[in-house]
Amino acid sequence: MRVRLTSFLLASLAFSQSRAPTHQSFLTGNPADAKSKPSAGFALVGGGKDVDAAFEWFVKKAAGGDVVVLRASGADSVESLVIKTPEAAHDPTVIGKISNAEALFIAGGDEWNYVHIRRPSPLRAAMQSLIDRGGPTGGTSAGLAVPGQYSFTAGKDTVNSPQALANPYDEHVTIGTDFLHIPLLNNVITDSRFVRRDRMGRLLVFLARNLTDQKPIEARAIAIDERTAVLLEPTGVASIAGEGPAYFPRVSGRPEICRPGTPLTLRHISVYSVKQGGRFDVKSSTGTGGEAYGLSVEAGVIHSTQSGGATD
Repeated sequence: MRVRLTSFLLASLAFSQSRAPTHQSFLTGNPADAKSKPSAGFALVGGGKDVDAAFEWFVKKAAGGDVVVLRASGADSVESLVIKTPEAAHDPTVIGKISNAEALFIAGGDEWNYVHIRRPSPLRAAMQSLIDRGGPTGGTSAGLAVPGQYSFTAGKDTVNSPQALANPYDEHVTIGTDFLHIPLLNNVITDSRFVRRDRMGRLLVFLARNLTDQKPIEARAIAIDERTAVLLEPTGVASIAGEGPAYFPRVSGRPEICRPGTPLTLRHISVYSVKQGGRFDVKSSTGTGGEAYGLSVEAGVIHSTQSGGATD
């Protein structure tokens, strides 16, 4: 089986107004356009060290076709496409490479770089077309922030949990929407490096903001620690791979207090925490091999039903 692995390094976006080329392309190996019948699936990786099982799963989903991915394990050629300016979103060469791929993987880096290509463009349309025709899709770290319907944009730099809990409308709490459309991730926001960077508090603020600003019936999230991956099948069932946990919070009902300058109060938060070997169904919000518990936020302080009061 011949595989051509294409590395689409969105993490290397360095948007500027210079007259430099819109992108750089580096190819080693077979440049021919492979054809295959990929199977859909979504590899959501939490950042840090690569999760070998996740990339093996991802490449298998590509069924020997052209893969837009970060690493070259098991391939006979590698191409790196580094997007350098906003004009690349309209560059026929860039669009052609994405259009001819069977799978898409979005690299890590700075979430704000992705905001520049959120606008309708041929590049965004090519990425969406790949998803719509059943090509497997994935992302890691900042690249994980964009597959859900909602995403943290880092438009004012990052935000930590104490800062967000103290003021849900802090200027650093910037949430975007509808970069890519993946039905299984409707009404979902994702977060990476979760335990490592103590991000439960800020994620609950993101959910509270969605409930307040967008007014859905419920808000959901997928949060993944470093060296960990959630491998989501088209059925909605996700398996967990890697070293750490993944979390699936869900909130029903409006926050009691979610307004500028006031600590958050949010109740009725259910969480399912699961590690390698466990599963979670995003359609039914049920899992196996993990632990279900509840959280609440009272005046910016998180409380847990877990013994010991754990909040992650």
